[in-house]
Amino acid sequence: QVRLVESGGGSVQAGGSLRLSCAYTSRSSCMAWFRRAPGKEREGVATIYTPLGSTSYANSVKGRFTISHDNAKNTLYLQMNSLKPEDTAVYYCAASYRACTGVVGTFPYWGQGTQVTVSS
Repeated sequence: QVRLVESGGGSVQAGGSLRLSCAYTSRSSCMAWFRRAPGKEREGVATIYTPLGSTSYANSVKGRFTISHDNAKNTLYLQMNSLKPEDTAVYYCAASYRACTGVVGTFPYWGQGTQVTVSS
């Protein structure tokens, strides 16, 4: 069982930055950030394959968001720069011991979510 707790959400103006954190009880081979915008389904934002540190991003956030993890602190991060109003969503961290994809159904462990609101 993996427990995940997100923090770091908040309100920011367009062009600003936020860093989300996700404290975990044990490291999984694949960790990810997802988000759910109002009226939309949950979508993958970024994944990291922790044994190698390899990452992947949704096209909508490439070049603006960075996923990373700190094993010493048992924490996953999402650095979000150049935020846009369309980034407004509840952000979730997720963990899996299966293939590292951006597919919601392959992640059995989820945090409770943290709200990010970007105003124009």
